[in-house]
Amino acid sequence: MDHTYADFRARREATVWQRLNRILRVLLVLAIWLVIVSLFVPPYKKLQQSRAEIDDLQKQVNEQQSLLARQTREVNLLKTDATYLETIARDRLDLMKEGETVFRLEPARAAKPKAVDSSVRK
Repeated sequence: MDHTYADFRARREATVWQRLNRILRVLLVLAIWLVIVSLFVPPYKKLQQSRAEIDDLQKQVNEQQSLLARQTREVNLLKTDATYLETIARDRLDLMKEGETVFRLEPARAAKPKAVDSSVRK
């Protein structure tokens, strides 16, 4: 009988050590995985920031190209189209031809809401 108890105890101790070894292996794999992730996260964040910066700069380039195209077109029209030049000069310098009446329309102003005096109570 003593022999079976020793066998049982030996098997029990073996299974405990096996479980502890499995837990240790899992923890070791988890630690290695965390180290690898911590090595790759900062460069990945920097990559994302760089991509966002590139997108912003590309938007600025597109806006500047659009502005350049508009201004180039306007310069070309001012150099080649006398009617356009006359229209712009008359508009910006408030000039008019003899016998001509110019009407200027002001854009409508937004109505200001009346301020409610909080010190007056009903």
